[in-house]
Amino acid sequence: MNLFSGTISTLEGALRYSATKQKVISQNIANVDTPNYKAKDVSFKASLNDAVSQSLSTNRTDTRHFMFNRLSDTTAAIMNKNQVSYNESGNSVDIDKEMSDLATNQIYYNALTERVSGKFSSLQNVIRGGK
Repeated sequence: MNLFSGTISTLEGALRYSATKQKVISQNIANVDTPNYKAKDVSFKASLNDAVSQSLSTNRTDTRHFMFNRLSDTTAAIMNKNQVSYNESGNSVDIDKEMSDLATNQIYYNALTERVSGKFSSLQNVIRGGK
């Protein structure tokens, strides 16, 4: 759906990133006492490249210009944090950091849903003719 010049699809990608991050944080918290569990994190760079590739439109006026290829439905990359260990069991989950990340992600998600709701309210207002 290409309403508002791609704004809805950009917000959709941001919501997808936030949902993936929520899942990863929840897995980390659930495995805080699991021996040798390595904490996971979501790569923002992959999500940023996805958002830029979807919303960036290019026009080549010369054959010497670079081609910008659009990526198709890439998802955020989930990576293990293998370099750290916070206790003797080999577990790399820092519960304080995970809880902080959880709260930050929840605020981010709420802001995104409010923005999407505002976009649809604007569309509804236009359809009604400003009434």
